[in-house]
Amino acid sequence: SVEEITMALDAHIGCFVVDNFYELALLEQLGEERGQTVAVLLRVTPGVEAHTHEYISTGQQDSKFGFDVMSGQALQAITLAHKSSSLHLLGVHSHIGSQIFETDGFLIAVKRLAELLEEAKKETGFVPEVLNVGGGFGIRYVEGDTPLPPEAYVRTITSAVRDEWTARNLPLPELWIEPGRSIVGDAGTTLYRVGSTKEIPNVRKYLAVDGGMTDNLRPALYQARYEAAIANKMNEPADDVVSIAGKCCESGDMLIWDVALPQTSPGDILAVSCTGAYGYAMSNNYNRIARPAVVFVKNGEAELVVKRESLADVIRQDLLPARTQSLR
Repeated sequence: SVEEITMALDAHIGCFVVDNFYELALLEQLGEERGQTVAVLLRVTPGVEAHTHEYISTGQQDSKFGFDVMSGQALQAITLAHKSSSLHLLGVHSHIGSQIFETDGFLIAVKRLAELLEEAKKETGFVPEVLNVGGGFGIRYVEGDTPLPPEAYVRTITSAVRDEWTARNLPLPELWIEPGRSIVGDAGTTLYRVGSTKEIPNVRKYLAVDGGMTDNLRPALYQARYEAAIANKMNEPADDVVSIAGKCCESGDMLIWDVALPQTSPGDILAVSCTGAYGYAMSNNYNRIARPAVVFVKNGEAELVVKRESLADVIRQDLLPARTQSLR
């Protein structure tokens, strides 16, 4: 929005990542009106689909993100930004997906970006200072997830850029990456209090907890998988297979399907690991459920960093119009 962009311009942020021609024109207009040169990266979609869920694959041609390379949109955007007197085009940005466990997608993306920038240099004379290849580096959520060490991604990306840029006689750019969840994902654990159980003979046993898609939307949104344990029964045998149900009025509010846990009782603490990314950032008040607290823990010491919401917090912005007062 104009308000968000204006706030960012007031703060003199490092650069904007631009997704479309509307944003590009708006930034140019605001920069001109304010007498301010606006640094931008153009986000481009190189036509690469990483091996992730379709809702978190962002580099394919048919995407809401970025300027499409194959149709010529990306080259057109580079041309417009490069010739603008109020924009400083730093380079291009791409992001092919999230929770990526292989490097082949980065090789293809870098090659296509090199081809685009070679053409851009011939057409406009533009040479990028920055190449941002995004991230999406995966982490281990459940058994079977096989993330690569960070150096494997970095080695592949840097080698590919060096080879492709050298082959085209392009000056090597400054490389940016966005490691994302690989920094913080496995640093977080969500604690739930166990409530009711419901067992359907020969079908399934449901275990309800005092949270769900309000504090972790990922399982409902794109079937993300997690592991769990009963924190106060870590040494007891996990001989009961249950499915963890959230408290929202949605059949899709299931945190984990068919996980082996010790026999539970109401009040036990269910610990779901690797929730340090995309939990708090995606939390919500669906069904008017209040959000939980956030606590930092290190070396046996705990610090409260986000207070638990109350119902009063949730309804604080609600108003009762004057014309309804007589109905009370």
